[in-house]
Amino acid sequence: MNRLIALSLLLSSLAHADIIEQKVNLPGGVGTGVLYMDEDQERLTAGVIVVHEWWGLNNYIRNRSRQLAAEGYVALAVDMYNEKVAQHPKDAKAFMEQALAEPEKMTARFNAAKTLLRKMQYVDDNRIYAVGYCFGGGVVLEQARRGNDLAGVASFHGTLATQNPAGPGDIKARILVATGQADPMVPPEQVSALVEELNNAGAEYQLLSFPDAKHGFTNPEADQFGQRFDMPLAYDAEADRESWRALTEFLDSTP
Repeated sequence: MNRLIALSLLLSSLAHADIIEQKVNLPGGVGTGVLYMDEDQERLTAGVIVVHEWWGLNNYIRNRSRQLAAEGYVALAVDMYNEKVAQHPKDAKAFMEQALAEPEKMTARFNAAKTLLRKMQYVDDNRIYAVGYCFGGGVVLEQARRGNDLAGVASFHGTLATQNPAGPGDIKARILVATGQADPMVPPEQVSALVEELNNAGAEYQLLSFPDAKHGFTNPEADQFGQRFDMPLAYDAEADRESWRALTEFLDSTP
């Protein structure tokens, strides 16, 4: 029932706007992405880089990006897997490990997406954000740790651990982290370590921790994946709703 409610809410939000969906080549020939914006966009707005879960740039991430466009933002979903999409955890793990083994390629794609957004007519180049889910949440946090010049980054049920913690003054972007306390993939020690790291770095951040939320709590198909592959995944409608509200407030706030 929660999944049906979530899908109906998402579809109703998209029905109020004609959304342009366009595959784009990233500058420098480093990869591709899919661009989403309101067909009738007339005002300056935030540009949002969206980084997918470990499954790849699938329908869930496309729908999230459309939802951002329906809210009035310009969203660019970046493909970190070179057009590969996993249907099984074994493939997802392999694709993720391959991407993580080549961080320079991911950074090149990320920065190319940022360049593309900044050149767009209706994007305020002082309001470039990055949003990531699962694997993508870890990716956007790493970009913040590297001092990437962004207005903010938001991580949803993303990996929080790092081998390269930020030092004092390293992080320029504001940070929003949404995590589930019932997520075994993001244990409490990861959350505590991140808080210590962000405090040490002097970062401006907001942490949302949902008591009963498991991994993938924003994805209406999480239960289906969890049951099929015996993984601790579950959709949480309340956590999804509250974290989305926090995200839109984050994107609308002044950097």
